[in-house]
Amino acid sequence: MLDRPEMVAAWTAQLRRVLSEQAEYVAKIRRDAEAMWRANPPEGYTSFEAWWRHKWVSAPFGEIQEHLERAAELTFRAEARYRRGRHEIPAARQQAKQARQAPALPRRTDAGPGRAGGGRAGSGPEPVSFMEMVTDTDRRKWSA
Repeated sequence: MLDRPEMVAAWTAQLRRVLSEQAEYVAKIRRDAEAMWRANPPEGYTSFEAWWRHKWVSAPFGEIQEHLERAAELTFRAEARYRRGRHEIPAARQQAKQARQAPALPRRTDAGPGRAGGGRAGSGPEPVSFMEMVTDTDRRKWSA
């Protein structure tokens, strides 16, 4: 399933949506619990004891919400890591490997027959046509 970057992008988007929905659900429960504890403190509790029990009830909801929001953020990192590790880096390595393995074009080392003094002085080797290289039988002239 996760062989193509677009599939991973779709999967992480779905995962983010589910995690965000769950974080919103926990936040709603937390808000309701906090409002309930503030509006209706249990009878027989001192204010400190009510606060203490409220803390032990609502604090885990806050932690769960933070973890869900952090997990949704991590999906972006997972998607980017997958794309780089499975597609971009191997493609760059393959291109570099192909560039190293590409044969260099042969260069002519002398002026060749009928070309003595044919070029400008100091201009370097003259360009040679491909057909001339193919039909010429003296291969020593083409070695780099």
